[in-house]
Amino acid sequence: MKDLKIVNANIPCFETKSFKQADILVDHGTIVKIGSVSEDTANTIDAGGKIVSPGFIDIHAHEDPVHAGQYKFFNANRELLMGVTTKVAGNCGINYDNLPDFCENIEKGGSPTNYMMFMGQNYLRERVGASDRYRPATKAQMEHMKQIIREEGRQWSPAGLSCGFEYAPGATEEETIELLSAFANEDCLMSVHYREDSENGVKSIEEVLRISRASGCRVQFSHIGSCSALGYMKESLLVIDKAIEEGIDIMADCYPYAAFCTGIGTAVFDEGCFEKWGKTYEDILVTAGTYKNQRCTKEIFEKVRRETPDINVVAFVMNEEEVIEAYRKPYVMAGSDSIFVNGGGHPRGAGTFPRILGRYVRQQGALTLMEALEKMTILPAKRMGLASKGEIKEGLDADLVIFDENTIIDKADFENPAEPPDGIDFVLINGQIAVKGQKIVNGRLGTYIKSKKEGKK
Repeated sequence: MKDLKIVNANIPCFETKSFKQADILVDHGTIVKIGSVSEDTANTIDAGGKIVSPGFIDIHAHEDPVHAGQYKFFNANRELLMGVTTKVAGNCGINYDNLPDFCENIEKGGSPTNYMMFMGQNYLRERVGASDRYRPATKAQMEHMKQIIREEGRQWSPAGLSCGFEYAPGATEEETIELLSAFANEDCLMSVHYREDSENGVKSIEEVLRISRASGCRVQFSHIGSCSALGYMKESLLVIDKAIEEGIDIMADCYPYAAFCTGIGTAVFDEGCFEKWGKTYEDILVTAGTYKNQRCTKEIFEKVRRETPDINVVAFVMNEEEVIEAYRKPYVMAGSDSIFVNGGGHPRGAGTFPRILGRYVRQQGALTLMEALEKMTILPAKRMGLASKGEIKEGLDADLVIFDENTIIDKADFENPAEPPDGIDFVLINGQIAVKGQKIVNGRLGTYIKSKKEGKK
């Protein structure tokens, strides 16, 4: 007897750009048949004509620290509830634990979602003592970082290097090119939170393009909305379009909100930020601590930044119409940039994928359902080399999401950022039910996925 069948499914076919009604037979974590399924199975799900999509792949996420006590997997659980079955974490130059510690924890105990990891440049800098974010690494520190990349990369095969230049202004082009040379992967991917936003965003994009040309690495621009949807999206996309025409392998990700979120103590909020954005202290919302859900005054901002710099704050500085402009580009995918600290954070961590499907597809018609699903499934799967994910085909992994296209919507907001969405009935990971009726029934089905790209010959 096979494990599971899903009957009356409405399945997207990305090759024909159409939906088809069929049943799906699953066994041992794999889709073994699509069509009319009459076989007896241990479990049956009647999709009732609702959409059965490949599991959502969050190409820009952040991992939960594995030693975080009661908040262990808080982020991943929120993502699981919104249909994410695979997270690509370690972005923005940041790893919250030593990579071996994190990967071993996932291998031993599982996790709410599957994980792939980048190795963060800022994480490497901290590992070797280059902790002053405004100073370049020394030659000795560079050699130590490259040694870590070779040793830990050989064992855990991260997808590539993530850069958070805005968080570490001292990290130079030369340092980044040299670090990229230490990756054995000839198809290495460089995920980049670029150096400056707003009017200097285009200049920052051009810096990344120089690094790509020198290193030969592919580029994934991180949360392009939070860096360029401040009045400069059109200019940013034109530069990227031109670089793609020249042959540079570039894609980007974006979350569907007009506000970003990051630590108040980071270099993002260095002197001059408000003048650059044309905003004031009142455009900053504190997400945790004494001033939770309060807008800042000058006094509150300075006190929180000085005394509790790790607290996340939300900055309402972006333009939603520019976010939509980015999504209309075929190379811009969905990415949540999910991160909660002590339960506080941004609703993107619990609402990104349902918000795109409910707000941008159903309510606004900014994207078609097929376009949105491509940005959440097959495009990130191909970008990350996940040949067994991202589509519903026989022989591929049974990572699946069942949702109602007429009701799916995000419920998280800036005061209650962790609220789960409406409209998702089931989430399956590796052929097993992880979420049923908006409740997690098995939160340890995920595995760690090593990058399968071939190394240099």
